[in-house]
Amino acid sequence: MSFSKWIGGALGWAFGGPIGAIIGVALGGVVDSLSNGKSSPFIEEGQPQRGRGTTYRTASRQRPQTQSGDFEVSLLILASIIIKADGIQDQRELDFVRQQFVSMYGKERANHAFKLFKNISNQNNIPTRQVCLQIKQMMDHPSRLQLIHFLFGIAKADGMVTTDEERQIYTMAGYLGISSRDYDSIKAMFYNSSDNAYKVLEIDKSATVDDIKKAYRKMAKKYHPDKVIHLGKEHQKGAEEKFRQVQMAYEQLQKELRF
Repeated sequence: MSFSKWIGGALGWAFGGPIGAIIGVALGGVVDSLSNGKSSPFIEEGQPQRGRGTTYRTASRQRPQTQSGDFEVSLLILASIIIKADGIQDQRELDFVRQQFVSMYGKERANHAFKLFKNISNQNNIPTRQVCLQIKQMMDHPSRLQLIHFLFGIAKADGMVTTDEERQIYTMAGYLGISSRDYDSIKAMFYNSSDNAYKVLEIDKSATVDDIKKAYRKMAKKYHPDKVIHLGKEHQKGAEEKFRQVQMAYEQLQKELRF
């Protein structure tokens, strides 16, 4: 059995913790596929990350820069949890995941990733808290914000974010170390209400014009696509969407308050 270069690097990040266990079970499905003469579902891109085999127990002592494979593995696992949060695995949500992967990675790589995603989705009782805590220890803050944004996109793919889905994302955000203000800012990007512009910019309705301008500069810096440039170009598209939402929120308040 020949492991892909991508999965070799990603597993180096995951070994020793719950993510490694989940991927290990998914690998069992791959072994079955290979024994039946099917091709490997792994992504044949990237190089193994030498020296990145940080275990779950030692992760708190050092935090290597998040790589595309690390983000991808985390995304697959958390997305599988969100899709089942409301008890219904909606085809539109599955299609959204596939479309997002096609957009980020191209059709061939996306199909490989989606096969791994389905192996993960078939697992029951994924330990959400333990997985999120491992991600929190290993992943930088901008990348974790990007995960939350993607999860809301999945939940909204069928037209609305259900209460169960929102509750699950909120719980994940807490485990991931995302502040309530950051969570509300990203959440507001997926809802329509009169005060969403304020929530996106993380300010109150009582904010002055100077407060709004200051908040805009702060949020534009926080959500700038360059914050996740280390994840690769494939992940910057989602960051660009967050950045546009900040700009739109600011422009909306400019029109409403005429400044």
